[in-house]
Amino acid sequence: MFLLYFALWIVFTGMVTLESCVFGLVIAAGIFAFCCKFMDYSLEKELRLYRKAFGLIRYVYVLIREIIKANMTVIHLILSEKEEPVPALVHFRSDLKSSVFRVIMADSVTLTPGTITVSLEGSDYVVHCLDESLAPGMADSVFTEMLTELERAPEGKSRPEN
Repeated sequence: MFLLYFALWIVFTGMVTLESCVFGLVIAAGIFAFCCKFMDYSLEKELRLYRKAFGLIRYVYVLIREIIKANMTVIHLILSEKEEPVPALVHFRSDLKSSVFRVIMADSVTLTPGTITVSLEGSDYVVHCLDESLAPGMADSVFTEMLTELERAPEGKSRPEN
């Protein structure tokens, strides 16, 4: 969050000078301290986010690539006169334990053209596919693999509980 606040400062000021950067660092530190004190945020959470940042960036890259591939498939389905799309509902279960990663998975499926997450209850997903050819492999997709890998990534040192 600290880097995000600082980046927003640079974008909003529209200039990169020593004065604006120093002032931006002070403002970002103040906002970050406020968030830590009053919004249940901590430096530990910040460091966990930085540790997973590379994996998240890689995930976004794969998501964009899959969106482009799905766009091509949907365009082919729409423009093909021979094939008539056969919609399908797919039920599958995910091994993701964190609700945040389960929601990211549901949103990723919905962002991919031709599929919409209809329901997410616990680890059970119901996905509507524009065509049944899009349905196979939904449970063990690249999204599931990458999110499972991100979820299991080491968090670093944790505080011992008393």
